[in-house]
Amino acid sequence: MPQTRGNLQAARIFEVDSSGNEKSDGVSVDCMFNPFEYTVSKSNTYEDKAKNSGDVPHFEFKKAGPQTLKLNLTFDTYEDQENVALTTNKLWKLMESKTREEGNKAKKTPPPEVAFEWGVFRFVAVITNMTQKFTLFMNDGTPVRAKIEITFTQHVDVEDYPNQNPTSGGGPIKRVWNVTAGDRLDSIAYAVYGDATRWRTIAEYNQIRNPLALTPGTKLTIPIE
Repeated sequence: MPQTRGNLQAARIFEVDSSGNEKSDGVSVDCMFNPFEYTVSKSNTYEDKAKNSGDVPHFEFKKAGPQTLKLNLTFDTYEDQENVALTTNKLWKLMESKTREEGNKAKKTPPPEVAFEWGVFRFVAVITNMTQKFTLFMNDGTPVRAKIEITFTQHVDVEDYPNQNPTSGGGPIKRVWNVTAGDRLDSIAYAVYGDATRWRTIAEYNQIRNPLALTPGTKLTIPIE
């Protein structure tokens, strides 16, 4: 399970096939830091009818617009002293179209479909806009921090929050928390659930008998229901 620099379950962006399944040989990027927020929007187009004798305008539906997902991401390789573009350039590849020869003609292949996945949220779309801003550099000018603004546009209606099938054996969605010095079950519960009183859920799930004696380095399985 990929994790962020803060040892949380990482959001991912990866290439998918026509069925929405991850391609085994496709491009995949794990987020170093999960987004603080994301915005999902949708718009429909209506037209005001020219002939309308009433005081209230009459709108006629014309077409449904696509869903869009917008988010900001940060990638940082300062600790490793590596070029951060080696990672962020993978995202650019998810926007590239390719040209292949068919007979005597060159045919354009559109950019691949991708999925943004984080916990229970999954958004299958194409990347329609991306801006990359480098904000930190090594002495030789090598970029080691980048901020990405990215927009996904969905052209097929899919369920963004798929229901768990209770008969499939999937059970509750989980993530892993790596215990560090100073961690307490109540503080972990607050970070995960926004409710410190739910520390018992974590204790019971991990069969912890002494909640005051957490060992740094221990991996706790956190059920997200």
